[in-house]
Amino acid sequence: MTRIEVQEMHFSYTEQEPILKGINITLDERSTAIIGQNGAGKTTFVKLLKGLLRPMQGKILFDGKDIACMTVAQIAKHIGLVFQNPNDQIFKNNILDEVMFGPINIGMDEQEAKRHSQNALAMVGLSDCEDKNPYDMGLSERKLIAIASVLAMDTDVVIFDEPTIAQDYRGIEKIKKIIRTLKAEGKMVLTITHDMDFVADCFERTIVFAKGKILLDGQTDKVFSKKEELSQAYLEPPHVTQLCNSLGYDKVFLRVEDFVSYVKSKGIENK
Repeated sequence: MTRIEVQEMHFSYTEQEPILKGINITLDERSTAIIGQNGAGKTTFVKLLKGLLRPMQGKILFDGKDIACMTVAQIAKHIGLVFQNPNDQIFKNNILDEVMFGPINIGMDEQEAKRHSQNALAMVGLSDCEDKNPYDMGLSERKLIAIASVLAMDTDVVIFDEPTIAQDYRGIEKIKKIIRTLKAEGKMVLTITHDMDFVADCFERTIVFAKGKILLDGQTDKVFSKKEELSQAYLEPPHVTQLCNSLGYDKVFLRVEDFVSYVKSKGIENK
């Protein structure tokens, strides 16, 4: 099973302004959301995992191997990152060519790359768009193209940066399904997001960053029960959790169906 171990990691863009301070954490098979306010260090953290940045101090071990000994190209075979803005990722004028670019550049032959790319486009619901220009598509579709480009590389780890931005209900449900499929395939799935309802619905583990440090880390319902710590990070629990708290329930509910099942099991019609 894939593991990423981060040991005493520090990083700063300038000497005067440290961004990450002594991060120690192990990422495993649990689907994991990384949350926190802008400037907390979340995006910097995943760029370090991806090898786009290098730690000033400390180590990142991928399955026991220090990624400092790996090139960005070698890391790309194992860790895929979907950027927040698809326009930062897309550069081809044909969707199939765009999705095939990553697989070919990590060593797949053209036939294998095409097969993986067509499967990825099917997963995001764009099978009928292979010959279109990505920039003729809307922002939500370009986001799905960017996701397909990473899925086609068949990496052990898939990181999503704000995947629900620019997505309507159907798009968000599609992304949730993709995440569950990746999880079922045994891949490590990480996300950075400000969407707490999305976190509650999809992720087993939640890590809270604040001021360059890890403030909370644990099972998602346990993390969302820590009201004081969440307020320190200027975060609020999911809407369902807030509603149930306002109704006087101490138990943490992450989804509407969880609350409904609880009420039915207790035989409660009205609280």
